[in-house]
Amino acid sequence: MTARTSYIGRFAPSPTGPLHIGSLVAAMASYLDAKVHHGQWLVRIEDVDVGRNVPGADEHILASLRRCGMHWDGEVTWQTQRYTLYQQAMEQLGDLVYPCGCSRREIADSQLNLTGQQAQALIYPGICRDGLAPGKVGRALRLKVPQTPHCVLSFEDRWAGHYSQDLTAEVGDFVLHRADGYWAYQLAVVVDDGAQGITDIVRGADLLDSTPRQLYLQQVLGLPQPTYLHVPVVVNDVGEKLSKQTGAQAFDTGADPQVLLRDAMLPAARFLSLDIQAETIDAFWRDATPAWAQLLQTLPRQP
Repeated sequence: MTARTSYIGRFAPSPTGPLHIGSLVAAMASYLDAKVHHGQWLVRIEDVDVGRNVPGADEHILASLRRCGMHWDGEVTWQTQRYTLYQQAMEQLGDLVYPCGCSRREIADSQLNLTGQQAQALIYPGICRDGLAPGKVGRALRLKVPQTPHCVLSFEDRWAGHYSQDLTAEVGDFVLHRADGYWAYQLAVVVDDGAQGITDIVRGADLLDSTPRQLYLQQVLGLPQPTYLHVPVVVNDVGEKLSKQTGAQAFDTGADPQVLLRDAMLPAARFLSLDIQAETIDAFWRDATPAWAQLLQTLPRQP
């Protein structure tokens, strides 16, 4: 595989608890992709959702990455130290941003059809786009999405292939600053990726449908568009995405490195279709890097 002249990737976990096997899969894929392309691999702690952060989880995450032999380039960054950048981006957006006084219940009620059934996803219908109704107070800040013609955004995902979304019809104006006072993920991640010069994003397929919102933000902020690769997500026995909310357990309990390799790293590699038989962590990475390069030759594939 030909190395790119410039590659900057990143792993951006949220400190809502220790890493589980699903997050290890995402970390491993992003790390290997950076190594195959002889690029940089940055780590960013996405702690912007302060209310969900678990004290000490960020340091546990960093320690787990080190124990797995994943060494990042440069300094680790925390989103809670970057609020000034988000505010500057909000000001740059100007009249594209407006206050919204709607609750989730009001948005949901607006989507009930004649049978009383609700749409699967909440699509903001633009209730506050032309100003707050009498008595309403702005609770969140939303970004206007073009209405005529519809804003249809497409990109080529390195794993899943072509992906397209009608942002106007399927999402609507989306939140940049939440009603609880926190910056929204969509704005923070776009600003951070732009500021850090991220060229390639490798992450879980659960974030695939949020990518068009990020593409639109990149456009209106004048930021370059990274390349994307969304790997399949690990699910539990009932088909739910493995997460802290669905009871996912930490893969790193401080056990012997051989146990870490056997019970976490090798299973994560198998999930990514990498056939690794290594007996040490160093040997694992020596074998995994060319295996990832070979896997890339078979992409795109549907998740």
